[in-house]
Amino acid sequence: MSITTLDGKRFAEMILQGAGHLSNNAKYVDALNVFPVPDGDTGTNMNLSMTSGAKEVQNHVSEHIGKVGAALSKGLLMGARGNSGVILSQLFRGFSKAIESKSTITSADFANALQAGVNTAYKAVMKPVEGTILTVAKDSAKKAVDTIEADSSISIDLLMEAILTEAKASLERTPDLLPVLKEVGVVDSGGQGLVFVYEGFLAELRGEKVSNIKVTASMTDLVSAEHHKSVASHINTEDIEFGYCTEFMVRFEDDKDAFTEETFRQDLSEHGDSLLVIADEEIVKVHIHAEYPGQVLTYAQRYGSLINMKIENMRQQHTSLLDDAPSMPAAEPVSTKKEKQKYGIVTVTMGKGIADLFRSIGSHSVIEGGQTMNPSTEDIVQAIKDVHAENVIILPNNSNIVMAAQQAASVVDDHVIVIPSKTVPQGMAALLAFNPAGSAEDNEEIMKDALGSVKTGQITYAVRDTNIDGLDIEKGDFMGIANGKIVTKDTNQLASAKKLLETMISEDDEILTILQGEDAADDELQELVQFIEETYEEIEVEVHKGEQPLYSYIFSIE
Repeated sequence: MSITTLDGKRFAEMILQGAGHLSNNAKYVDALNVFPVPDGDTGTNMNLSMTSGAKEVQNHVSEHIGKVGAALSKGLLMGARGNSGVILSQLFRGFSKAIESKSTITSADFANALQAGVNTAYKAVMKPVEGTILTVAKDSAKKAVDTIEADSSISIDLLMEAILTEAKASLERTPDLLPVLKEVGVVDSGGQGLVFVYEGFLAELRGEKVSNIKVTASMTDLVSAEHHKSVASHINTEDIEFGYCTEFMVRFEDDKDAFTEETFRQDLSEHGDSLLVIADEEIVKVHIHAEYPGQVLTYAQRYGSLINMKIENMRQQHTSLLDDAPSMPAAEPVSTKKEKQKYGIVTVTMGKGIADLFRSIGSHSVIEGGQTMNPSTEDIVQAIKDVHAENVIILPNNSNIVMAAQQAASVVDDHVIVIPSKTVPQGMAALLAFNPAGSAEDNEEIMKDALGSVKTGQITYAVRDTNIDGLDIEKGDFMGIANGKIVTKDTNQLASAKKLLETMISEDDEILTILQGEDAADDELQELVQFIEETYEEIEVEVHKGEQPLYSYIFSIE
């Protein structure tokens, strides 16, 4: 039966099908990563992002499609991980904005909303690259608009069929637009992820099931649990000023006080910290750490009915986590002062040693993430709030986290500066250039300038056979990556490291910093240092135990 209009409940089922189908194929999307490195995480990022959106939709199912779209947009916004997840969130942000006032939509509305999503996503990306998810979204949206112009009475299911057909065709064309894809012999991973979402959409419209669509406790929850567990050992239970993690929603009622989000947020901020407020026309969702949650709930009840309440004793949780967690070195206690400090610096990295290094040179908060597990927008928002500063500086230290950091900066009221560091050495150089006595504007300038003062080298292993940049790489080879480009390979890890340094070190370089990863043995490291000292007598060598996974060595050359 042809579908001429689409309501909120049917659209919600489309979203769940799309999320489920993407989830089932996330590993396949990961495998399409251009570089044959063990951190291809586009599928993981898109899956976690879409799952966050789907969970929000499940909590806000409505006949009104505009409200379902708003829920999807919120869930995606806060759950977005990596560049692919951020772009996906922007596509559906624009889509949802276009339908927000509609209770049902027609085929023409659907086509126009897709185009609005593309427009929003392209605006969000500073330098759009064709041959990516953006191209697949753009081509399929254009097909939708062209189809409507040719036949304005076409049903939504047939329109979705045309959209998916064009999305698949556009995906197959991505190697023609992005030479590196053709060289490696793959299609764009983000575009493939979007195709899986659209396949789920069409399956629902046809009354088919492509996957188990139930969204339950997901990797997002597990990641959050592990993150909080690791952080717990860095604070003392008695230092927790606001002891109750309080989450709830308020469903607005006409006979209650008129709701103003800014006033509501300001009033609640007096009751605790780690405040997050997300509101639409019907409901406001709140997360806050408070010492007296009853007072928070009493205040919120002025605006309507309390629903989905959850209050957890964080002191009790913290004690339990410490009992279960492995012992870790003592860290500086977390400040519980309400007065904001002038600067708060947030860094993202993987590896306990690197995290400790960033803390030692001035980072106030280290988010454990990076390769394979990019932090979500919400993770970064929480870190911004936790540092409690007038000016927050974020160092993503990974090219796949920069957009999520920028998105986090856009959804908070704080003054946030994102320094687009794409590697750990860049982040270290920027942080060392930071001047606590300087102005925010001056620090932004000098920290961005510092990004270009270092060269980054990495040693990792190939997870599949490939040919890229003229190199025939076999699975298991050790690759040397210089500033994002694979330049050497060898079957021996030490030999690959030596080759990489030979291509990177110039006569003007003075300092080489080595971050030792989990897979680098001490005796091998000693041999490498000896090689450097004998070959490059003018180079000063510094060694730190980074403990980072996947990359046995990270080199910073200045």
